[in-house]
Amino acid sequence: MDSRESRILIATCYGHFMSHFNMLVFPAVVLPLAGRLKMDMAYILDLSFWMYCLFGVTALPWGMIADRWGSKSLFLIYYLGAGCSGLAAAAWIDHPSRFSMALAMIGLFSGIYHPIGLGMISKEIKRVSLGMAYNGMFGNLGLATAPLLTGVLNWIWGPSAAYLSLGMLNLLGVGLIVVLPRIEVHQSESKSSDDGNGLLTAFLILLVAMMLGGVVYRGATVILPAYFELKNQVIFQWLSSIAGGGLSKNLVATAFVSFIYIVGMLGQYAGGRSAERFDLRFCYLTFHAITIPAAFLMAFAVDLPLVFLALIYFFFLLGMQPIENTLVAKFTPKKFHHSAFGSKFVLTFGVGALSVKMIKIIETVFSLETVFYALGLTSIILVGVIVVLIYKTR
Repeated sequence: MDSRESRILIATCYGHFMSHFNMLVFPAVVLPLAGRLKMDMAYILDLSFWMYCLFGVTALPWGMIADRWGSKSLFLIYYLGAGCSGLAAAAWIDHPSRFSMALAMIGLFSGIYHPIGLGMISKEIKRVSLGMAYNGMFGNLGLATAPLLTGVLNWIWGPSAAYLSLGMLNLLGVGLIVVLPRIEVHQSESKSSDDGNGLLTAFLILLVAMMLGGVVYRGATVILPAYFELKNQVIFQWLSSIAGGGLSKNLVATAFVSFIYIVGMLGQYAGGRSAERFDLRFCYLTFHAITIPAAFLMAFAVDLPLVFLALIYFFFLLGMQPIENTLVAKFTPKKFHHSAFGSKFVLTFGVGALSVKMIKIIETVFSLETVFYALGLTSIILVGVIVVLIYKTR
């Protein structure tokens, strides 16, 4: 890549890191907050609904703004807004309604990244799939860093320290944009090879698949830290005996979650390379199909078998993202890429936020384990939609 492409990737990769970091701090403090605020876990989870909802539903308007006025100023708004909102969340951690409002603002400003960053990569990086893979790996690094850093900070100082660090890391992004001043993209007007009705139909089918994928992704990432904390009792006791006591269940659970997301970075790279070598559609189908048996088995696994299944599940669930993003770029004209990715994330993260409500209902009426049955059934429907996409684009 030339120096200009490298600058674009530096800016977008840190932005991707922070967008997922911002969203994954909360799941790591669900059980600590439940104890601190003396509320049921289901109601603590519900505090995050508007954060995840706004993270998704604002993506399209942010993308339309970027298509019209460019990206650099929106990056500054992203970092400033999310940074200040993180500091507010730290200050309001003991006031559920105010804390929920601060979380919502984190979601609002973090929603800027995906339509802006992925649009820049799809328009300006020659090897789109590989660029998406590198960018996805940094998103995974954010997924991995958030629970681990949050677990350590919560263990030492409490959950407010986790949101203080979130705010400061976002504000560092302002300095990054100042140091890398020449990241503004060229507004390319070239179009993809086919702008007819067939392409539109394919994109609409892909939107349905991505919406279902968003439900699965958000549901799995929100529940995983708490699920590990409850299900990995033997692992905790073994590590605690080695360490001589002093470990918290939350710290051990978030450490394992971080390890799984780090392995997911390899999945991102594998997905990007697969997208360059094989048919995108069949790669997309294969990666999603492999997650189905893992999801059902995670419903009753514990300790090391659960960790092993989670490794498989998230390797392929996260690894499909460069493939999916390349499909979005393939099915839309370049001049509308910001808006196209905005449409994607309205559905994947906006509608996907409903999985938070779904988890609350399932956990209250049935059990926490039943959530993974629901995720597996959703993935079966998703694979069916991908089969329709392959048929329609044959």
